[in-house]
Amino acid sequence: MTDDIVLRLDRASAEDLYEVLWLLGEHIAAGAPIPEPPAEAEERAGPGIQVPG
Repeated sequence: MTDDIVLRLDRASAEDLYEVLWLLGEHIAAGAPIPEPPAEAEERAGPGIQVPG
């Protein structure tokens, strides 16, 4: 691919992103409501990023 996008994240941010994406996918597939993410994930996401939930 010529239009690759590479994200460089610290371990905590990468784990938070993985958890959020996994939860979203699982809940969407099951037709279930999206749960509120852990407070630590929202704190690490920073003020400019909204974590779905």
